Amino acid sequence: MTARLLAPLAVAAALLAGAAHAQDRPNLRIGLREDPDIMDPTLARSFVGRIVFASLCDKLFDINDKLEIVPQLATGYRWEDPKTLLITLRDGVTFHDGERMDAEAVRYSLLRHLTMQGSFRRGEITDLETVEVVDPTTVRLRLKQPSSPFLSQLTDRSGMIVSPKAAEAAGRDFGARPVCAGPFRFVERIAQDRIVLERFPAYWNAASIHFNRVTFQPITDSTARLANLQSGTLELIEVTSPSDVPAIRRDRRLALSTVEGLGYWNLIFNIGNGPRAATPMGQDRRLREAFDLAIDREALIGVVYEGLHTPTAQPIPPASPMHVRELRPAARDVERAKALLREAGVRTPVTVDLMVPNSPETRQAAEVMQSMVGEAGFDLRIVATEFASSLAAGVRGDFQAYLIAWSGRPDPDGNVWTFLHSRGAQNDGKYANPEVDALLDQTRTESEPDKRRALYAEAFRIALTTDRARLYLWHPKVIMAYAARLQGLALLPDGLIRLQGVRLR
Repeated sequence: MTARLLAPLAVAAALLAGAAHAQDRPNLRIGLREDPDIMDPTLARSFVGRIVFASLCDKLFDINDKLEIVPQLATGYRWEDPKTLLITLRDGVTFHDGERMDAEAVRYSLLRHLTMQGSFRRGEITDLETVEVVDPTTVRLRLKQPSSPFLSQLTDRSGMIVSPKAAEAAGRDFGARPVCAGPFRFVERIAQDRIVLERFPAYWNAASIHFNRVTFQPITDSTARLANLQSGTLELIEVTSPSDVPAIRRDRRLALSTVEGLGYWNLIFNIGNGPRAATPMGQDRRLREAFDLAIDREALIGVVYEGLHTPTAQPIPPASPMHVRELRPAARDVERAKALLREAGVRTPVTVDLMVPNSPETRQAAEVMQSMVGEAGFDLRIVATEFASSLAAGVRGDFQAYLIAWSGRPDPDGNVWTFLHSRGAQNDGKYANPEVDALLDQTRTESEPDKRRALYAEAFRIALTTDRARLYLWHPKVIMAYAARLQGLALLPDGLIRLQGVRLR
Protein backbone atom coordinates (compact mmCIF):
# COMPACT_ATOMS: atom_id res chain seq x y z
CA MET A 1 0.00 0.00 0.00
CA THR A 2 1.45 3.40 -0.94
CA ALA A 3 2.26 6.20 1.48
CA ARG A 4 -0.42 8.30 -0.25
CA LEU A 5 -3.08 5.71 0.70
CA LEU A 6 -1.73 5.17 4.19
CA ALA A 7 -1.88 8.83 5.13
CA PRO A 8 -5.71 9.14 5.11
CA LEU A 9 -5.98 5.87 7.09
CA ALA A 10 -3.57 7.17 9.68
CA VAL A 11 -5.55 10.39 9.98
CA ALA A 12 -8.79 8.41 10.41
CA ALA A 13 -7.25 6.34 13.20
CA ALA A 14 -5.99 9.47 14.91
CA LEU A 15 -9.43 11.06 14.65
CA LEU A 16 -11.04 8.06 16.37
CA ALA A 17 -8.42 8.07 19.10
CA GLY A 18 -8.80 11.83 19.54
CA ALA A 19 -12.58 11.58 19.81
CA ALA A 20 -12.27 9.26 22.77
CA HIS A 21 -10.37 11.91 24.71
CA ALA A 22 -12.15 15.02 23.40
CA GLN A 23 -14.30 15.25 26.51
CA ASP A 24 -11.14 15.59 28.60
CA ARG A 25 -10.09 18.76 26.79
CA PRO A 26 -11.79 22.12 27.36
CA ASN A 27 -12.71 24.63 24.68
CA LEU A 28 -11.01 28.01 24.41
CA ARG A 29 -12.66 31.31 23.46
CA ILE A 30 -10.55 34.23 22.23
CA GLY A 31 -11.78 37.79 21.69
CA LEU A 32 -10.30 39.64 18.70
CA ARG A 33 -10.32 43.38 18.09
CA GLU A 34 -11.94 42.95 14.65
CA ASP A 35 -13.08 40.36 12.15
CA PRO A 36 -10.19 38.93 10.10
CA ASP A 37 -10.11 39.23 6.34
CA ILE A 38 -9.92 36.16 4.07
CA MET A 39 -8.58 32.95 5.62
CA ASP A 40 -6.20 32.24 2.74
CA PRO A 41 -2.54 32.82 3.68
CA THR A 42 -1.73 33.90 0.11
CA LEU A 43 -4.43 36.59 -0.03
CA ALA A 44 -4.73 37.66 3.62
CA ARG A 45 -3.24 40.82 5.09
CA SER A 46 -4.79 41.46 8.55
CA PHE A 47 -3.06 41.04 11.92
CA VAL A 48 -6.09 39.38 13.52
CA GLY A 49 -6.03 36.92 10.64
CA ARG A 50 -2.44 36.03 11.57
CA ILE A 51 -3.66 35.22 15.11
CA VAL A 52 -6.13 32.70 13.68
CA PHE A 53 -3.55 31.33 11.23
CA ALA A 54 -1.21 30.57 14.17
CA SER A 55 -3.67 27.83 15.16
CA LEU A 56 -4.67 26.79 11.65
CA CYS A 57 -1.60 26.84 9.39
CA ASP A 58 1.89 25.85 10.47
CA LYS A 59 4.82 27.51 8.68
CA LEU A 60 8.18 26.24 7.52
CA PHE A 61 9.79 28.25 10.32
CA ASP A 62 8.76 30.23 13.38
CA ILE A 63 10.54 32.65 15.75
CA ASN A 64 11.37 32.37 19.44
CA ASP A 65 11.37 35.02 22.18
CA LYS A 66 14.80 36.23 21.01
CA LEU A 67 13.44 36.66 17.45
CA GLU A 68 15.65 33.80 16.31
CA ILE A 69 14.41 31.62 13.45
CA VAL A 70 13.45 28.11 14.57
CA PRO A 71 12.06 25.14 12.57
CA GLN A 72 8.35 24.30 12.47
CA LEU A 73 7.30 22.25 9.44
CA ALA A 74 10.96 22.31 8.46
CA THR A 75 13.58 20.51 10.51
CA GLY A 76 16.48 22.67 9.35
CA TYR A 77 18.07 24.64 6.53
CA ARG A 78 21.43 25.27 4.92
CA TRP A 79 22.62 27.95 2.53
CA GLU A 80 24.50 26.06 -0.18
CA ASP A 81 25.59 29.41 -1.59
CA PRO A 82 24.25 32.99 -1.20
CA LYS A 83 21.44 32.28 -3.67
CA THR A 84 20.60 28.64 -2.88
CA LEU A 85 18.68 27.55 0.23
CA LEU A 86 18.23 23.86 1.09
CA ILE A 87 15.35 23.08 3.49
CA THR A 88 14.69 19.73 5.14
CA LEU A 89 11.11 18.88 6.18
CA ARG A 90 9.41 16.88 8.91
CA ASP A 91 8.47 13.42 7.73
CA GLY A 92 4.98 12.04 8.32
CA VAL A 93 3.16 15.40 8.54
CA THR A 94 -0.36 15.43 7.11
CA PHE A 95 -2.76 18.17 6.11
CA HIS A 96 -6.24 18.39 7.64
CA ASP A 97 -7.65 16.54 4.60
CA GLY A 98 -5.29 13.59 5.15
CA GLU A 99 -2.97 14.48 2.27
CA ARG A 100 0.75 14.30 2.90
CA MET A 101 2.70 17.50 3.64
CA ASP A 102 5.87 16.94 1.61
CA ALA A 103 8.35 18.71 -0.63
CA GLU A 104 5.89 18.81 -3.51
CA ALA A 105 3.32 20.55 -1.29
CA VAL A 106 5.98 23.06 -0.26
CA ARG A 107 6.84 23.72 -3.91
CA TYR A 108 3.16 24.18 -4.75
CA SER A 109 2.51 26.57 -1.83
CA LEU A 110 5.55 28.76 -2.43
CA LEU A 111 4.76 29.11 -6.12
CA ARG A 112 1.13 29.86 -5.24
CA HIS A 113 2.30 32.65 -2.92
CA LEU A 114 4.56 33.94 -5.70
CA THR A 115 2.25 33.80 -8.71
CA MET A 116 -1.40 33.84 -7.62
CA GLN A 117 -3.31 36.91 -8.75
CA GLY A 118 -3.82 39.27 -5.83
CA SER A 119 -1.15 37.59 -3.69
CA PHE A 120 0.10 39.73 -0.81
CA ARG A 121 3.02 37.34 -0.39
CA ARG A 122 4.58 38.06 -3.79
CA GLY A 123 6.45 41.13 -2.59
CA GLU A 124 7.77 39.21 0.43
CA ILE A 125 9.37 36.41 -1.62
CA THR A 126 9.87 38.23 -4.91
CA ASP A 127 13.51 37.07 -5.03
CA LEU A 128 12.43 33.42 -5.31
CA GLU A 129 13.24 32.07 -8.78
CA THR A 130 12.66 28.31 -8.65
CA VAL A 131 11.70 25.57 -6.19
CA GLU A 132 13.23 22.13 -6.73
CA VAL A 133 11.95 18.94 -5.12
CA VAL A 134 15.08 17.02 -4.11
CA ASP A 135 13.18 14.21 -2.40
CA PRO A 136 9.92 14.02 -0.36
CA THR A 137 11.52 15.72 2.65
CA THR A 138 13.92 18.13 0.95
CA VAL A 139 13.43 21.24 -1.19
CA ARG A 140 15.99 23.50 -2.80
CA LEU A 141 15.07 27.17 -3.29
CA ARG A 142 17.03 29.14 -5.85
CA LEU A 143 16.93 32.92 -5.57
CA LYS A 144 17.49 35.53 -8.26
CA GLN A 145 19.98 37.29 -5.98
CA PRO A 146 21.21 37.07 -2.38
CA SER A 147 18.41 38.08 0.01
CA SER A 148 19.01 39.01 3.64
CA PRO A 149 15.33 38.88 4.70
CA PHE A 150 14.22 35.86 2.67
CA LEU A 151 14.45 33.21 5.40
CA SER A 152 12.65 35.50 7.85
CA GLN A 153 9.72 35.80 5.45
CA LEU A 154 9.18 32.04 5.77
CA THR A 155 8.37 32.53 9.48
CA ASP A 156 5.04 34.10 8.54
CA ARG A 157 2.31 33.65 5.91
CA SER A 158 4.84 33.23 3.08
CA GLY A 159 6.01 30.09 4.88
CA MET A 160 2.53 28.63 5.41
CA ILE A 161 1.97 25.42 3.47
CA VAL A 162 -1.51 24.60 2.16
CA SER A 163 -2.94 21.34 0.85
CA PRO A 164 -2.45 21.37 -2.95
CA LYS A 165 -5.45 19.09 -3.42
CA ALA A 166 -7.78 21.36 -1.43
CA ALA A 167 -6.37 24.56 -2.93
CA GLU A 168 -6.78 23.29 -6.49
CA ALA A 169 -10.33 22.11 -5.84
CA ALA A 170 -11.41 25.39 -4.19
CA GLY A 171 -9.52 27.89 -6.35
CA ARG A 172 -10.08 31.44 -5.12
CA ASP A 173 -12.68 30.12 -2.63
CA PHE A 174 -9.97 28.33 -0.64
CA GLY A 175 -10.24 30.97 2.11
CA ALA A 176 -13.81 29.87 2.81
CA ARG A 177 -12.58 26.42 3.94
CA PRO A 178 -8.80 26.53 4.36
CA VAL A 179 -6.84 23.28 4.69
CA CYS A 180 -3.39 23.46 6.23
CA ALA A 181 -1.16 21.44 8.58
CA GLY A 182 -1.62 23.30 11.86
CA PRO A 183 -2.79 22.08 15.29
CA PHE A 184 -6.45 22.95 14.62
CA ARG A 185 -8.60 22.47 11.53
CA PHE A 186 -11.30 24.73 10.17
CA VAL A 187 -14.95 24.08 11.19
CA GLU A 188 -16.98 27.18 10.37
CA ARG A 189 -16.97 30.93 9.98
CA ILE A 190 -19.85 33.33 10.50
CA ALA A 191 -18.81 36.82 9.42
CA GLN A 192 -18.62 39.37 12.25
CA ASP A 193 -19.52 36.62 14.76
CA ARG A 194 -17.05 33.75 15.05
CA ILE A 195 -14.42 31.50 13.52
CA VAL A 196 -14.41 27.97 14.95
CA LEU A 197 -11.49 25.52 14.77
CA GLU A 198 -11.22 22.04 16.26
CA ARG A 199 -8.23 20.04 17.40
CA PHE A 200 -6.55 18.01 14.65
CA PRO A 201 -5.57 14.68 16.28
CA ALA A 202 -3.05 13.84 13.55
CA TYR A 203 -1.08 17.05 14.13
CA TRP A 204 2.65 16.32 14.20
CA ASN A 205 2.96 17.93 17.66
CA ALA A 206 -0.44 16.83 18.99
CA ALA A 207 0.83 16.22 22.54
CA SER A 208 1.30 19.98 22.99
CA ILE A 209 -2.34 20.84 22.20
CA HIS A 210 -4.73 20.78 25.16
CA PHE A 211 -7.97 22.23 23.76
CA ASN A 212 -10.71 20.49 21.85
CA ARG A 213 -12.00 23.61 20.12
CA VAL A 214 -10.94 27.23 19.71
CA THR A 215 -13.48 29.92 18.92
CA PHE A 216 -12.32 33.36 17.79
CA GLN A 217 -14.90 36.10 18.33
CA PRO A 218 -14.50 39.60 16.83
CA ILE A 219 -15.58 42.25 19.37
CA THR A 220 -14.57 45.72 18.20
CA ASP A 221 -15.41 47.54 21.43
CA SER A 222 -12.58 47.10 23.95
CA THR A 223 -14.93 47.64 26.90
CA ALA A 224 -17.19 44.84 25.66
CA ARG A 225 -14.19 42.54 25.12
CA LEU A 226 -13.02 43.11 28.67
CA ALA A 227 -16.53 42.61 30.07
CA ASN A 228 -16.74 39.25 28.29
CA LEU A 229 -13.39 38.23 29.78
CA GLN A 230 -14.44 39.32 33.27
CA SER A 231 -17.72 37.41 33.01
CA GLY A 232 -15.98 34.21 31.88
CA THR A 233 -17.50 34.26 28.39
CA LEU A 234 -13.97 34.53 26.98
CA GLU A 235 -10.66 33.18 28.29
CA LEU A 236 -8.29 35.43 26.31
CA ILE A 237 -8.53 38.86 24.64
CA GLU A 238 -6.46 41.36 22.75
CA VAL A 239 -6.27 44.59 24.78
CA THR A 240 -6.33 47.66 22.53
CA SER A 241 -7.21 50.24 25.18
CA PRO A 242 -4.43 50.76 27.74
CA SER A 243 -7.00 52.45 29.99
CA ASP A 244 -8.30 48.92 30.67
CA VAL A 245 -4.97 47.79 32.09
CA PRO A 246 -5.45 49.02 35.71
CA ALA A 247 -8.80 47.20 36.00
CA ILE A 248 -7.24 44.00 34.65
CA ARG A 249 -4.38 44.18 37.13
CA ARG A 250 -6.80 44.66 40.03
CA ASP A 251 -8.81 41.56 39.13
CA ARG A 252 -7.33 38.43 40.72
CA ARG A 253 -9.20 36.24 38.25
CA LEU A 254 -7.27 37.78 35.35
CA ALA A 255 -3.67 37.94 34.21
CA LEU A 256 -1.86 40.29 31.83
CA SER A 257 1.06 39.94 29.43
CA THR A 258 2.75 42.82 27.62
CA VAL A 259 5.68 42.99 25.23
CA GLU A 260 7.25 45.63 23.00
CA GLY A 261 5.78 45.06 19.55
CA LEU A 262 7.43 44.96 16.14
CA GLY A 263 4.79 47.01 14.36
CA TYR A 264 3.51 50.54 13.98
CA TRP A 265 0.52 52.74 13.31
CA ASN A 266 0.79 54.97 10.26
CA LEU A 267 -1.18 57.29 8.06
CA ILE A 268 -1.11 56.43 4.34
CA PHE A 269 -1.57 59.23 1.82
CA ASN A 270 -3.17 58.39 -1.52
CA ILE A 271 -0.53 59.71 -3.88
CA GLY A 272 -1.18 57.73 -7.04
CA ASN A 273 -3.92 55.14 -6.53
CA GLY A 274 -6.80 56.20 -8.80
CA PRO A 275 -8.97 59.33 -9.00
CA ARG A 276 -9.00 59.97 -5.23
CA ALA A 277 -5.27 60.70 -5.37
CA ALA A 278 -6.05 63.89 -7.32
CA THR A 279 -6.30 66.11 -4.24
CA PRO A 280 -4.03 68.84 -2.87
CA MET A 281 -2.98 66.44 -0.09
CA GLY A 282 -2.16 63.69 -2.56
CA GLN A 283 -0.26 65.88 -5.02
CA ASP A 284 1.64 68.39 -2.87
CA ARG A 285 4.20 67.16 -0.35
CA ARG A 286 4.04 70.50 1.50
CA LEU A 287 0.51 69.74 2.66
CA ARG A 288 1.59 66.35 3.93
CA GLU A 289 4.48 67.92 5.81
CA ALA A 290 2.13 70.53 7.28
CA PHE A 291 -0.22 67.75 8.42
CA ASP A 292 2.71 66.02 10.15
CA LEU A 293 3.87 69.21 11.86
CA ALA A 294 0.36 69.81 13.22
CA ILE A 295 0.38 66.52 15.18
CA ASP A 296 1.82 66.10 18.68
CA ARG A 297 2.45 62.37 18.93
CA GLU A 298 3.27 62.41 22.63
CA ALA A 299 0.03 64.19 23.46
CA LEU A 300 -2.02 61.91 21.18
CA ILE A 301 -0.57 58.77 22.78
CA GLY A 302 -1.10 60.27 26.23
CA VAL A 303 -4.77 61.03 25.62
CA VAL A 304 -5.78 57.85 23.79
CA TYR A 305 -3.30 55.22 25.01
CA GLU A 306 -2.32 56.33 28.53
CA GLY A 307 1.17 57.18 27.23
CA LEU A 308 1.93 53.48 26.82
CA HIS A 309 3.15 53.45 23.21
CA THR A 310 6.32 54.87 21.63
CA PRO A 311 6.20 57.85 19.23
CA THR A 312 7.95 57.26 15.91
CA ALA A 313 8.68 58.69 12.48
CA GLN A 314 9.71 55.43 10.81
CA PRO A 315 8.56 51.82 10.29
CA ILE A 316 11.50 50.13 12.09
CA PRO A 317 11.03 49.86 15.90
CA PRO A 318 13.73 51.00 18.36
CA ALA A 319 14.50 47.41 19.43
CA SER A 320 15.72 46.55 15.93
CA PRO A 321 19.42 46.94 15.09
CA MET A 322 18.23 48.49 11.80
CA HIS A 323 16.38 51.33 13.59
CA VAL A 324 17.52 54.69 12.18
CA ARG A 325 18.31 56.54 15.40
CA GLU A 326 18.61 59.98 13.84
CA LEU A 327 15.11 59.86 12.33
CA ARG A 328 12.83 61.15 15.07
CA PRO A 329 9.40 62.78 15.04
CA ALA A 330 9.52 66.53 14.56
CA ALA A 331 8.19 68.72 17.36
CA ARG A 332 4.72 70.09 16.76
CA ASP A 333 4.94 73.43 14.94
CA VAL A 334 1.53 74.84 14.00
CA GLU A 335 2.94 78.12 12.66
CA ARG A 336 5.29 76.32 10.29
CA ALA A 337 2.37 74.12 9.19
CA LYS A 338 0.31 77.21 8.40
CA ALA A 339 3.22 78.70 6.48
CA LEU A 340 3.50 75.57 4.33
CA LEU A 341 -0.18 75.80 3.45
CA ARG A 342 0.31 79.43 2.43
CA GLU A 343 3.31 78.45 0.29
CA ALA A 344 1.20 75.80 -1.42
CA GLY A 345 -1.40 78.43 -2.30
CA VAL A 346 -4.35 76.38 -1.07
CA ARG A 347 -7.55 77.77 0.35
CA THR A 348 -8.07 76.85 3.99
CA PRO A 349 -9.45 74.88 5.58
CA VAL A 350 -8.07 72.06 3.44
CA THR A 351 -10.58 69.21 3.47
CA VAL A 352 -9.10 65.74 4.02
CA ASP A 353 -11.12 62.52 4.31
CA LEU A 354 -9.43 60.15 6.79
CA MET A 355 -10.53 56.50 6.63
CA VAL A 356 -10.13 54.66 9.94
CA PRO A 357 -11.08 51.11 11.01
CA ASN A 358 -14.25 51.39 13.06
CA SER A 359 -13.14 50.79 16.63
CA PRO A 360 -13.51 53.16 19.62
CA GLU A 361 -9.75 53.61 20.15
CA THR A 362 -9.00 54.26 16.48
CA ARG A 363 -11.87 56.72 16.20
CA GLN A 364 -10.61 58.51 19.32
CA ALA A 365 -7.09 58.74 17.88
CA ALA A 366 -8.56 60.20 14.69
CA GLU A 367 -10.60 62.70 16.70
CA VAL A 368 -7.50 63.90 18.56
CA MET A 369 -5.70 64.37 15.24
CA GLN A 370 -8.78 66.12 13.87
CA SER A 371 -8.52 68.71 16.64
CA MET A 372 -4.76 69.13 16.26
CA VAL A 373 -4.64 69.57 12.48
CA GLY A 374 -7.71 71.80 12.61
CA GLU A 375 -5.56 74.42 14.35
CA ALA A 376 -3.20 74.43 11.34
CA GLY A 377 -5.88 74.81 8.67
CA PHE A 378 -7.15 71.32 7.90
CA ASP A 379 -10.75 70.14 7.95
CA LEU A 380 -10.25 66.47 8.79
CA ARG A 381 -13.33 64.38 8.11
CA ILE A 382 -13.34 60.96 9.75
CA VAL A 383 -14.67 58.08 7.67
CA ALA A 384 -15.12 55.14 10.10
CA THR A 385 -15.15 51.89 8.10
CA GLU A 386 -15.50 48.20 9.00
CA PHE A 387 -11.97 46.83 9.17
CA ALA A 388 -11.96 44.29 6.33
CA SER A 389 -13.86 46.77 4.14
CA SER A 390 -11.21 49.41 4.86
CA LEU A 391 -8.49 47.02 3.65
CA ALA A 392 -10.39 46.47 0.40
CA ALA A 393 -10.91 50.21 -0.01
CA GLY A 394 -7.19 50.76 0.53
CA VAL A 395 -6.30 48.33 -2.23
CA ARG A 396 -8.62 49.95 -4.79
CA GLY A 397 -7.61 53.49 -3.82
CA ASP A 398 -10.94 54.54 -2.38
CA PHE A 399 -9.44 56.90 0.20
CA GLN A 400 -7.53 60.16 0.57
CA ALA A 401 -5.77 59.29 3.83
CA TYR A 402 -5.93 56.02 5.77
CA LEU A 403 -5.02 55.40 9.43
CA ILE A 404 -3.98 51.76 9.78
CA ALA A 405 -1.64 49.52 11.78
CA TRP A 406 0.97 46.99 10.75
CA SER A 407 1.81 44.22 13.21
CA GLY A 408 5.51 44.09 12.26
CA ARG A 409 8.07 41.50 11.29
CA PRO A 410 11.40 40.40 12.84
CA ASP A 411 13.37 41.50 9.77
CA PRO A 412 12.87 45.19 8.87
CA ASP A 413 12.24 44.31 5.23
CA GLY A 414 8.84 43.02 6.33
CA ASN A 415 7.98 46.48 7.67
CA VAL A 416 9.29 48.45 4.71
CA TRP A 417 9.62 46.97 1.21
CA THR A 418 6.01 45.99 0.51
CA PHE A 419 4.77 49.41 1.69
CA LEU A 420 7.28 51.86 0.17
CA HIS A 421 8.51 50.06 -2.96
CA SER A 422 6.59 50.85 -6.15
CA ARG A 423 6.02 47.11 -6.69
CA GLY A 424 5.00 46.47 -3.08
CA ALA A 425 1.70 44.62 -2.75
CA GLN A 426 0.67 46.75 0.25
CA ASN A 427 1.72 50.11 -1.17
CA ASP A 428 -1.90 51.30 -1.07
CA GLY A 429 -1.02 54.93 -1.76
CA LYS A 430 0.96 53.88 -4.87
CA TYR A 431 3.99 55.92 -3.88
CA ALA A 432 6.73 55.49 -6.49
CA ASN A 433 10.29 56.80 -6.54
CA PRO A 434 12.95 54.90 -8.58
CA GLU A 435 15.70 56.03 -6.22
CA VAL A 436 13.84 54.62 -3.20
CA ASP A 437 13.13 51.41 -5.12
CA ALA A 438 16.83 50.95 -5.83
CA LEU A 439 17.80 51.56 -2.20
CA LEU A 440 15.19 49.13 -0.86
CA ASP A 441 16.30 46.51 -3.37
CA GLN A 442 19.87 46.97 -2.09
CA THR A 443 18.78 46.42 1.52
CA ARG A 444 17.70 42.93 0.47
CA THR A 445 21.10 42.00 -0.91
CA GLU A 446 23.22 43.65 1.81
CA SER A 447 24.06 41.46 4.82
CA GLU A 448 26.45 43.79 6.70
CA PRO A 449 24.30 45.53 9.38
CA ASP A 450 25.85 49.01 9.29
CA LYS A 451 25.66 49.21 5.51
CA ARG A 452 22.10 47.92 5.49
CA ARG A 453 21.07 50.46 8.13
CA ALA A 454 22.65 53.24 6.07
CA LEU A 455 20.61 52.17 3.05
CA TYR A 456 17.41 52.34 5.08
CA ALA A 457 18.40 55.77 6.40
CA GLU A 458 18.85 57.12 2.87
CA ALA A 459 15.61 55.52 1.64
CA PHE A 460 13.71 57.08 4.56
CA ARG A 461 15.32 60.48 3.96
CA ILE A 462 13.86 60.50 0.46
CA ALA A 463 10.54 58.70 0.99
CA LEU A 464 9.58 60.08 4.41
CA THR A 465 11.42 63.39 4.89
CA THR A 466 11.43 64.68 1.31
CA ASP A 467 8.47 62.98 -0.41
CA ARG A 468 6.35 62.51 2.73
CA ALA A 469 4.94 59.24 1.36
CA ARG A 470 3.58 58.12 4.75
CA LEU A 471 3.29 59.48 8.25
CA TYR A 472 4.43 57.07 10.96
CA LEU A 473 2.91 57.77 14.37
CA TRP A 474 3.72 55.23 17.08
CA HIS A 475 5.03 51.74 17.86
CA PRO A 476 2.41 49.94 20.00
CA LYS A 477 2.92 47.55 22.85
CA VAL A 478 1.29 44.14 22.48
CA ILE A 479 -1.11 43.55 25.40
CA MET A 480 -3.01 40.33 26.10
CA ALA A 481 -5.37 39.71 29.03
CA TYR A 482 -6.59 36.28 30.00
CA ALA A 483 -8.16 34.18 32.70
CA ALA A 484 -5.61 33.51 35.43
CA ARG A 485 -6.25 29.78 35.11
CA LEU A 486 -4.93 29.86 31.53
CA GLN A 487 -1.34 28.65 31.87
CA GLY A 488 1.68 28.38 29.59
CA LEU A 489 0.92 31.38 27.35
CA ALA A 490 4.16 32.88 26.00
CA LEU A 491 3.67 36.24 24.31
CA LEU A 492 6.28 37.11 21.66
CA PRO A 493 6.91 40.54 20.09
CA ASP A 494 4.92 39.58 16.98
CA GLY A 495 1.77 39.45 19.14
CA LEU A 496 0.57 36.07 17.85
CA ILE A 497 -1.20 33.58 20.12
CA ARG A 498 0.61 30.25 20.01
CA LEU A 499 -1.43 27.55 21.74
CA GLN A 500 1.26 24.85 21.89
CA GLY A 501 1.73 24.08 25.59
CA VAL A 502 -1.15 26.30 26.74
CA ARG A 503 -3.79 24.74 28.99
CA LEU A 504 -6.59 25.67 31.38
CA ARG A 505 -5.86 24.83 35.00
